[in-house]
Amino acid sequence: MDTSCNVKRENENQTIEDLKAELHPKSNVKKVIGIVSGKGGVGKSLVTSMLAVSMKNKDYKTAILDADITGPSIPKMFGLKGHVVGNEQEIKPAKSKEGIDIMSINLLLEKDTDPVIWRGPIIGNIVKQFWTDVIWEDIDYMFIDMPPGTGDVPLTAFQSLDIDGIVIVTSPQELVSMIVSKAVTMADKMNIPILGLVENMAYFKCSKCDNEHKIFGESDIKKIAAKHNIQSIARLPIEPKIASACDNGEIETIDPLWLNPIIPSLKLDKSKQTKGDGKMTQKIAIASEKDFVSGHFGHCEGFSIYDIKEGEIDKKEFVPNPGHKPGFLPNFLNEQGVNIIISGGMGQSAINIFNEKGIQVITGATGNVNDVIKDYLEGNLRSTGSVCRKHQHAGECENH
Repeated sequence: MDTSCNVKRENENQTIEDLKAELHPKSNVKKVIGIVSGKGGVGKSLVTSMLAVSMKNKDYKTAILDADITGPSIPKMFGLKGHVVGNEQEIKPAKSKEGIDIMSINLLLEKDTDPVIWRGPIIGNIVKQFWTDVIWEDIDYMFIDMPPGTGDVPLTAFQSLDIDGIVIVTSPQELVSMIVSKAVTMADKMNIPILGLVENMAYFKCSKCDNEHKIFGESDIKKIAAKHNIQSIARLPIEPKIASACDNGEIETIDPLWLNPIIPSLKLDKSKQTKGDGKMTQKIAIASEKDFVSGHFGHCEGFSIYDIKEGEIDKKEFVPNPGHKPGFLPNFLNEQGVNIIISGGMGQSAINIFNEKGIQVITGATGNVNDVIKDYLEGNLRSTGSVCRKHQHAGECENH
């Protein structure tokens, strides 16, 4: 019996690239990171959630694809209940309290306690549909909570999803070396880089003596990382407040500072093209006063609108501001096909309308519009969340 991880089907010329599933045409995702473990119960979903929270805290647009179909726990950690909205053609992910896009099988079941009693091929197809049928809009970082182990479903996910790298999660127990080796070997056969190694339940820090107690014994994490040439290591403690936050759906209230050592290895490659057809045709509007970003969205002179193809400016035009009646401009720009709006400041009402229409809002921008669009394309432009409340147009700004 051939026990090797064969990345070809019956056709000898069909490689992993042939097996990749396409994102939904309306999706665009810049970087996809899989969170894996050689076995279940080591905190893979916890690390997935905390990495998403960490990058969201850095003002990146983040998402979680919960590929652990038989053991989904992501919705509970974020306090999500109910069903996602969708039809046969497309599904919109749920949003956490802080705006992280999330898709999980538990958001499709009648009851989140219902078991998923399906065979591997069906589960694998569900994972692929979360990739192909869900609209992932303007995502900087997608974290995939992978199924544990190295079996059929993880293999399908590795082959079908366009994963840039993985983070391996483990615990400080005797079998760790063997389990990590299995995960490393699978990643090597799939030609997927290993971005970091996280040791969960590494220690317990006593609040009275401030000492670290190794509940599961001394860790070999550094030796294991050196053996497999893994540069980035993080260690999570046994921390009651983390467990409580997960149980109460409040994982976003936890500052995931323990994961800081591996964050640099996840850094977005600015030269990398966005995944999905959404990368091909972006339309970005900048609220403008002549050649500069306007500080007040609704009262700007007009909009510098850029058509972006393959990450480059294809066309630029200036559209005069047609008026600032309440709720008018977001609908006007939506009709122009705009999917990103950049401004110095904007009223919360306008932000809400843009969000409802799936248009990304970036506020707090200043300077020449050509410099701003360059910063955006290079990944250097981050929204400050600047909201207009009081200025010379008091009483109007909130209705832009």
